[in-house]
Amino acid sequence: MMRKIFLTAKDGVKIAANLYLAEAPKGWIIFSHMMPAAKESWNDLAEWFQDAGYESIAIDLRGHGESVSNGLTRKLNYRNFSDAEHQKSILDLEAAADFLIKESKAAAGKISFVGASIGANLSLQYISEHPEFKTAVLLSPGLDYRGVKTEPLAKNLKAGQRVFFVSAKDDIRSGGDNAEENQKLYGLTPKGVEKQIKIYETGGHGTDILASHPELAESIKDFIGG
Repeated sequence: MMRKIFLTAKDGVKIAANLYLAEAPKGWIIFSHMMPAAKESWNDLAEWFQDAGYESIAIDLRGHGESVSNGLTRKLNYRNFSDAEHQKSILDLEAAADFLIKESKAAAGKISFVGASIGANLSLQYISEHPEFKTAVLLSPGLDYRGVKTEPLAKNLKAGQRVFFVSAKDDIRSGGDNAEENQKLYGLTPKGVEKQIKIYETGGHGTDILASHPELAESIKDFIGG
């Protein structure tokens, strides 16, 4: 069962989300998409996790999909965003986390962040800045997407947190060697942080990897549930 909801970020932006409910959830997941995708890019994985007993919320980052209102009069379109406006998308993840804690009674430590591309960078940023959240799965994070720089974020992770890096060697969409960037981030992650990395020979960028490697869903579940 899925239902559409709308959240309000701290700065008043209206955030559309798909909520995939589960009875007595084993855990909770916040999905953050890549550009120019939208929340629906997570449908298959969210439904798969729903069947496995997890409740999740997939958000449209501001300016994408149905998240086009700033709460006033201006319509939002990510194509017109400055880097600073893209960076405010971290407030969209905050709105999703607050919703799960307040409405679904989720404990912060049981909420996992799964992101693709800039959504991966934002997911890493969120747990790096909020260590009460423990787990992130990152599909094709980059060293710098729209000013969301991940090297200092990886270094700032704390003992007891957990991060899973996923990339493919044929990823050219990000403008660099994404597999190499993921190896670098993996190496920067401090001792005491549980970390895992999976580099595929092929698979492309972000959620495209899931389509090329459906077995990755099971690996993500094993990591989140571990």
